[in-house]
Amino acid sequence: HVQLVESGGASVQPGGSLRLSCAASTITDSTYCMGWFRQVPGKRREAVAVLYADGTTTFYADSVKGRFTVSRDSAGTTVYLEMFSLKPEDTGTYTCTAGTGRCEYGINNYWGQGTQVTV
Repeated sequence: HVQLVESGGASVQPGGSLRLSCAASTITDSTYCMGWFRQVPGKRREAVAVLYADGTTTFYADSVKGRFTVSRDSAGTTVYLEMFSLKPEDTGTYTCTAGTGRCEYGINNYWGQGTQVTV
């Protein structure tokens, strides 16, 4: 079982920046993809950014391309989401995810508890 613990959520002004972190326990399999989903009340949870185990293959939602960057540490157990030029529509609960399939599909993934970002 993989445990994911997020940190870094905060309230920021539009145009500001924020960095989220997610530490994964028990991940020793380098084939895991890791990333972030976002959810706002009344809307379906959506994939925001995913980084695959090769360290270069990524997925980004169209709404965040060019503004958000997903990365992992060298051990592959911590994933980051750097968010720039934040907009009010970026507000939501950001949840870390990890999986062995296509992470952006959110199927059979592991999930963190979520961290709130308010712009």
